[in-house]
Amino acid sequence: MQTDPNKIEFQEPFARSMATAARMWRRYLDLRFRDLDLSQARWNVLFELSRNEEVTQVELAQCLGIEAATLVRLLDGLEGAGLIERRPSDKDRRAKTLHLTEAATPLIVRMKEISGASRAEILEGISRHDLRIATTVLNRIAGRLEILNSGQNG
Repeated sequence: MQTDPNKIEFQEPFARSMATAARMWRRYLDLRFRDLDLSQARWNVLFELSRNEEVTQVELAQCLGIEAATLVRLLDGLEGAGLIERRPSDKDRRAKTLHLTEAATPLIVRMKEISGASRAEILEGISRHDLRIATTVLNRIAGRLEILNSGQNG
């Protein structure tokens, strides 16, 4: 595939900036969640389950972009802490669905408070218009990556 030299001038700095911003954002949240004794991997799982309960382990691993074996270790720890439980799936007897426990509710509420306040701090001074444009661009990139990655999965 031939790359247009005129586009390279903007593509590389954009890609670097996007990757740097994502890494710094995760680090910022990671520091805020330390008081809750949550690693980035654990808070990612809990946030995703709060948005999408009753997913299977396989579905959650795909959604998070991690290996199933890695997720199993995370889930074992969260289950041991009483924050999640695995239940047999109604749709597939071989699968287990994941559920947040009542004990997780105050933690999820606190996580959302911290996340919302952090998001407000991070995005302060950026106009709604700019955020709409950035969201559109990032969604297009994600869609393109989904297409490109689906060709890699056989």
